[in-house]
Amino acid sequence: MSSNKKKRKAAAKRGASGHASQGKSSGDDAVTIEARRWLRDVYQGDVQQLSVRSIVSGMLIGAVMSVSNLYVGLKTGWGLGVTITSCIIAFGVFSALERLIPAYKKNPFTILENNTMSSAASAAGYMASAGLTSAIPALYLTTGRLLTWWEMMGWLAAVSVLGVFMAVPLKRQLINIDQLPFPSGIATAETLKSIHSNDPVSLRKAKSLVWGAVVGALIAFWRDGLAPAGAWLGGKLSRPELGESIGRAALPDSLPLFPGAQSLLERYTLGFEGSAIMVAAGAIMGIRVGVSLLLGAVFYYGLLGPWLVEQGIAEPGYRSLVSWTLWPATAMMVCSSMLAFALRWRTVVRAFSEMGAILRQQKGRRIDPLADIEVPMSWFVGGTVVAGVACVYLGHAWFNITWWMGVLAVVATFLLSIVAARATGETDVTPIGAMGKITQLMYGAIAPSNITTNLMTASITAGAASHSADLLTDLKTGYLLGANPRKQTIGQLFGVFAGTLFCVPVYGLVVDPTKIGSVEMPAPAAKVWAGVAKMLSSGLESLPRGAVLAMAIGAVVGCTITLLEEYLPAKYKRWIPSATGLGIAGVIPAFNAISMFLGALFAWLLARTKPQIDERYTVSVSSGLIAGESLTGVAIILWMQGGGMIKSIFGF
Repeated sequence: MSSNKKKRKAAAKRGASGHASQGKSSGDDAVTIEARRWLRDVYQGDVQQLSVRSIVSGMLIGAVMSVSNLYVGLKTGWGLGVTITSCIIAFGVFSALERLIPAYKKNPFTILENNTMSSAASAAGYMASAGLTSAIPALYLTTGRLLTWWEMMGWLAAVSVLGVFMAVPLKRQLINIDQLPFPSGIATAETLKSIHSNDPVSLRKAKSLVWGAVVGALIAFWRDGLAPAGAWLGGKLSRPELGESIGRAALPDSLPLFPGAQSLLERYTLGFEGSAIMVAAGAIMGIRVGVSLLLGAVFYYGLLGPWLVEQGIAEPGYRSLVSWTLWPATAMMVCSSMLAFALRWRTVVRAFSEMGAILRQQKGRRIDPLADIEVPMSWFVGGTVVAGVACVYLGHAWFNITWWMGVLAVVATFLLSIVAARATGETDVTPIGAMGKITQLMYGAIAPSNITTNLMTASITAGAASHSADLLTDLKTGYLLGANPRKQTIGQLFGVFAGTLFCVPVYGLVVDPTKIGSVEMPAPAAKVWAGVAKMLSSGLESLPRGAVLAMAIGAVVGCTITLLEEYLPAKYKRWIPSATGLGIAGVIPAFNAISMFLGALFAWLLARTKPQIDERYTVSVSSGLIAGESLTGVAIILWMQGGGMIKSIFGF
């Protein structure tokens, strides 16, 4: 018998004897029996999992993916999946190393190492969604305040660590006891099993991701790098005309819908994006969201835009038009998400009722079969206190949030994180937007004129809920694979550190504040956050002419869509547009939405005609395109302006 099997049986035996000593008194018996079964049949014991290479590779891959998510988030408002992509990348890298280096061949990268790597990578990759695409740019849009790099690092680290530790008491209830599906966690587990079984299909997926990244990088260089490269070459050869000629061959940032439609592009942004990112993002989002984006773009910029210009309410051009269209779009998304959240009241009730169950478990169970591998409650208490105090202190020191409001925000965040975690487990959708809006509405009543307090308290809720749900999804994967949850949580904390250390400086280097909210950087999530904060601070009378009526209509449309999604028969639901897609179309340029629709249409047609090819390659190729183009775009910005930017940010 192998050493690992012996240890698993010994652990199960300890659990059995401990259980017998307690007697058969309550529902705890079934829980303990299931824990012993998992230890015996699933848990992999001391299989290599938390290794230096798993942590370092997770931190590096996650840091790189965080930059990609930052770039895409500021463009589209969406955060894209990191976990499966990072698993495929890590598998491809270590498979290559095993062929080249004898030491790696003797000690191959295990499935549980890849699982730990993905925990670190996902924590780092989602750092952008903890505030860099929402609250922090919204703070600039509303108050003009630019945070320093150390302020962003300190704030996001405190918020993210708070979310990690808040997930600790929920893991046993949601995953071990309630056995919630966490669909993304299941998908990651199946992906890991597939690629580590040397399945040829999985190997082709990994290669297709790499080729997608290469194509994305070439597109980014064609669009953003060809002109400066030509100018550099022309200077070196003392032939500036050569550089100008090369520059004219660059791919435009945007293209008209058809020849002669340049005015539609310039006045109403009706055209195509000169990028593969939007097409790839649309392919991942699906046809329903893609069609909704197209409908929204046609309505906001093809019909409403010309009317606003004709009535003198707005001027031609994206900035002027979006300053009006964001109000009905925001109302639609906020009301839809809040109503959807309210309709899940049973989830909310179950989430809060679990707190009693969690406390009873800790009080009543003297001997726990999983005590040696589960994260102890002392970590939850210590981590939550330290991170919570950090949030309160930093909020007071940097944002003038009174201490009791900070404490209230941390407590509310814990309660809302429970709801967000259960929603993720049941539906695979983390309602970060709804959680943030609840906090914004709460502080709109408590501190109605303080925009900074409104935004930064809400960022605690949204950021912590995001990381809490992310860790639980990763722990679901580990539960299915027989991983050690304590080691996974450690990996998650390393990922938070990597994301903070890498993503924040990149944000400071590549994000030009004057371009936030522009065609180049629409920052749709930040606009929604800023719009809600402004409305709560100054009232409806401060909105542009006609915006109040438009908001009312948008709210009605959003609620109607949500009710139809809830109560229509399943066969009709696929014909209902997405409120999120319709709303996002009102805060991004039309050419972004149209390009995403094209990607969704292509993926839909491929799924109908070549379903096997679609299943194998759509997500991997799209992920590669997004990663390759976004990372190359960031690299070009740093190449062109990095030195001066670094000096201005770090103050030397």
